[in-house]
Amino acid sequence: MGTWGMGGGMRADPSRDSEAIEALKLGLDLGMTHVDTAEMYGAGHSEEIVAKALEDWRKPVFVASKVSPSHFAYDDLLRSARKSLDRLRVKQMDLYQLHWPNSRIPISETMKAMEKLVQDGSVRYIGVSNFSVAQMREAQAALSRETIVSNQVEYSIVDRAVEKDILPYCQRERLTLIAYSPLGQGRISRGQGGVFRVVDQIAARLGKSRSQVALKWLLRHESVVVIPKASDKEHVRENAGASASKLSDNDLQMIDRASRNYS
Repeated sequence: MGTWGMGGGMRADPSRDSEAIEALKLGLDLGMTHVDTAEMYGAGHSEEIVAKALEDWRKPVFVASKVSPSHFAYDDLLRSARKSLDRLRVKQMDLYQLHWPNSRIPISETMKAMEKLVQDGSVRYIGVSNFSVAQMREAQAALSRETIVSNQVEYSIVDRAVEKDILPYCQRERLTLIAYSPLGQGRISRGQGGVFRVVDQIAARLGKSRSQVALKWLLRHESVVVIPKASDKEHVRENAGASASKLSDNDLQMIDRASRNYS
């Protein structure tokens, strides 16, 4: 589950915060136990919302957050990690990601801090976000002991740019590609004609929704994880139901052809 834009933003809004917390709790109950957030989301408020959703959760959950590019200097990064841990109310983040590349700060300095966090037990795995293949290689080369495990990038049937080189690289190097905005930030639900008509035809035959088919199309790749954001409980249930969809090879090819034209 993604959390960008959830809750009341930088200022607490009890009604919207409560809605977001309940949506996250429902998602956990439905088996969506990878929760992604960032210090940049609502100036850390999103991390606080995640903490409240996890208060009474006693089963395994994979908590991922991201450090802002402006905090990539060694001491700044360590400080940001401590603040994220405090807001999340956890002793360890399962995945800590560099939110965007920052060429103004040497990647060697940034990765030294990331390895320090792993060594101290504050972070389990190191990831990046919005990195090109060249940037992933540079970041990995800067690590002395650890391995980058993931790259979080935008990927959906209406944005397939990562298929050119980022997805193949992740597949070759055994990295997980974490697809954000897997529903195209609302474009998929609003779209008409073309690929949307094809998806609707497949969805009707399977008894699934357009969104569920679009998510399952991404999940055909073993290396891809999707993190849709939903504050509405109905949408949470819909997203969770995507994993039960079964697309045939012909279904996948039909969507491939139609969505390639859209992209």
